[in-house]
Order: sequence, then C-alpha cells, then structure tokens
Amino acid sequence: MLKLYYGPGACSFVPHVGLEAIKAATGEEFETQAVKLHKGEQQTPEYLALNPLGLVPVLVVDGRPLNQIVAICDFLDRRYPQVGLLPADPWQRAQAISTFAWMNNTIHPTFTRIFRSKNFAESDAAQAEIKRTSQGVFRGHLERIQGMAEKAAPFLLGDKLSFADAYALVFLRWAGLAAIDPASLPVYQAYVARLATVPPVAAAMAREGINLDTYQKK
Repeated sequence: MLKLYYGPGACSFVPHVGLEAIKAATGEEFETQAVKLHKGEQQTPEYLALNPLGLVPVLVVDGRPLNQIVAICDFLDRRYPQVGLLPADPWQRAQAISTFAWMNNTIHPTFTRIFRSKNFAESDAAQAEIKRTSQGVFRGHLERIQGMAEKAAPFLLGDKLSFADAYALVFLRWAGLAAIDPASLPVYQAYVARLATVPPVAAAMAREGINLDTYQKK
C-alpha cells in the first residue's frame, strides 16, 4: 500500500497528481495524510521519524518511507511505467528528468528565498533585498515555463500528463504568493487553467482544498 504525506498547496502536490493518475489508469488505491505545515506538524517526533528533515512529501511504500520529490516520482514512474508519467524512451526520459530536476533544484529554492527570506539573512534590510532579488529571478523562471507552455501538445512533455505539468501548476500558484500577477503570464495561466480540468489534477486539488487564485491585488 502507498501512503502520501502532503502539505496542501506544497510541492507534494506533484506526486499527489501522479498517484491520482496511477489510480485512474490502473485502479491502484492509495492513502493520504495531510500535514499542516503552518501548524508545524512536520516537526512532530512522529513525522520526523519518517523524514528527519521535516519536509513534505513522504511516500510510505509498504511501511518504508521514501523522501525527496524527484526520488518519489522516479519510483512511481518505474513502478507504474504503463501510466507514462515520464517518457519511456531513454533520451526523452533523460530530457524530462533534466526539466524536472531544474524545477526542483532551481525554481523551487528561488521561491523559498521569497517566502522564507528570514532563513537566509538576519537584518530586515537584507531579508528585503533577498526577497526583492529572488522575485525577479523567480519571474524569469516562470517566463521560461511560459515559453514551454506555448509549445505544449497539450502537455509540457507531449500528449501525456507528467510530473512536470503538476510542478508547473504549483509554481503559478506560488507566483500569486510572490506578488506576481499570473495574468501577466497569459499563456502560462491559460495552460494551467486547462491543466486544472484534467481529472487527476482536479482530484488532487479537491483533496488538498486548493484553487488557482492566490494573487492578492494591492
């Protein structure tokens, strides 16, 4: 049995979508448990026993915890290759992993510097500078994804839903939290709006209780 520990709206949404896609294609059921990050549930002794870093997601596979989003998604794809969450062709798969890794090790940490600038500097002035600089960098990453969305057919990696699509949706939601208006990225916004209607994506969003509207106009 598979069990996913996720934080609503967090990057754990990516394997959450993957599990919904697997369920839709194979009938394989899975369990979930929400981790309320704003309440610090990721720092409880019980959760730290699963992931000593206190991060989501965690995928428990037959009682064994697996951490790190790229590893979790790679495992899911290898266990259920018939679902096609990553390409089967070795070269195309490598290219997909390259995009997925860029999202995870570059875009995601950039947003962290915006959302948790206190983790990177002590003074208010330094935190403000980190946040301001990172917003510009994050915006640049979103524009690159918009360029990818322009070529979506209909998904980023072709005709099948992939982990990269789910991550792209997460980032556009985070854009609103970073004071970036998604409407300023119209192609990207339209692509994500379509993506949100795909049944596995819609199911994960419903379970997490999230929507696409995170931007607060000032």
